[in-house]
Amino acid sequence: MKAMILDSLGEVKPPHAPLKLGQHPEPILTPGEVLLPVTRCGFCHTELDEIEGRTPPPRLPLILGHQVVGNIEGVRNLQTLETLELIDSQRQETLESAIGIGQRVGVAWIASACGHCQYCLSGRENLCPEFKATGRDIDGGYAEYMKVRTDFVHPIPDSISDSEAAPLLCAGAVGYRALKLCNLQVGQSLGLMGFGGSNHLVLKAAKHIYPSSRILVFSRNPQEREFALSLGAAWAGAIDESPPEGLEAVIDTTPAWGPISEALKRLKPGGRLVINAIRKVEVDKEVLIKLDYPSQLWMEKEIKSVANVTRQDVREFMQLAAKANIKPEFQEYELEDANQALFEMKQGKIRGAKVLRI
Repeated sequence: MKAMILDSLGEVKPPHAPLKLGQHPEPILTPGEVLLPVTRCGFCHTELDEIEGRTPPPRLPLILGHQVVGNIEGVRNLQTLETLELIDSQRQETLESAIGIGQRVGVAWIASACGHCQYCLSGRENLCPEFKATGRDIDGGYAEYMKVRTDFVHPIPDSISDSEAAPLLCAGAVGYRALKLCNLQVGQSLGLMGFGGSNHLVLKAAKHIYPSSRILVFSRNPQEREFALSLGAAWAGAIDESPPEGLEAVIDTTPAWGPISEALKRLKPGGRLVINAIRKVEVDKEVLIKLDYPSQLWMEKEIKSVANVTRQDVREFMQLAAKANIKPEFQEYELEDANQALFEMKQGKIRGAKVLRI
């Protein structure tokens, strides 16, 4: 099969093309796995971090991509599924509806978890010590085919196209988890720090779940601020700009430390900052962030991080997206143009999401 293969880490910068188009053996299924001919795969900032060595080292060579859409072509040994440790009967019912040949499904960042640790048993499989990630611990969707555990695929509602579904599987799902962690109430104000692939979907979801809440967007990019206003943001300004009101919650998706300081200043007493980022940029190998306790941390303000997603997050968000008609903005690229999409992402040339068409 054709695939874009990462065989060494390095900077994503022209003319260096980190991914090589080549032939790769088609996946061989083991018990409890499905084979997907890939139709679409979304791009994520995490892939820049993987390529440039800012995440735990992936195994190499590797096929990236963790926002994957395809139609099930093969299933290996369905009778072995009862040996998989499913958490509850509802998940079993969802699984059974997802494993038919020809069924259109998605694969997200979570490729597997152990199913029996304290985190898995309490619905927090995203924290499982045996958590495996698609496109990092197993080959992902920058290819014509991929395989994944049967109980880690997600049915896609008919009203959502393949290209629309791909960004929803990661940017949408992790943004939805961040929104849930805000503990926001209807009518309370929400701030969004950064306005890329995830937060533009958070804005759409928040406007549906909290219709009377005002959503304020902070971005260093004037085009992103205009984009946010076009999607219904009540206000948009620079990262360090003062908004017209205090905020009950802020979701920060930026890779920088500065927005944390700015977000804490904007929170009302009892407010919560949710950091939806896999890493923050280091400065001279040492992280320095100065906080003024009275204005930024006092009055019971909270800081919460987001780590990965659960299957429940993905499936809940896909249903919400269908019900609320949440559709991402996206640009499509051919498989062989994956490096170009990564270059543009690195340069900040983003309006919504980027999607590979296989």
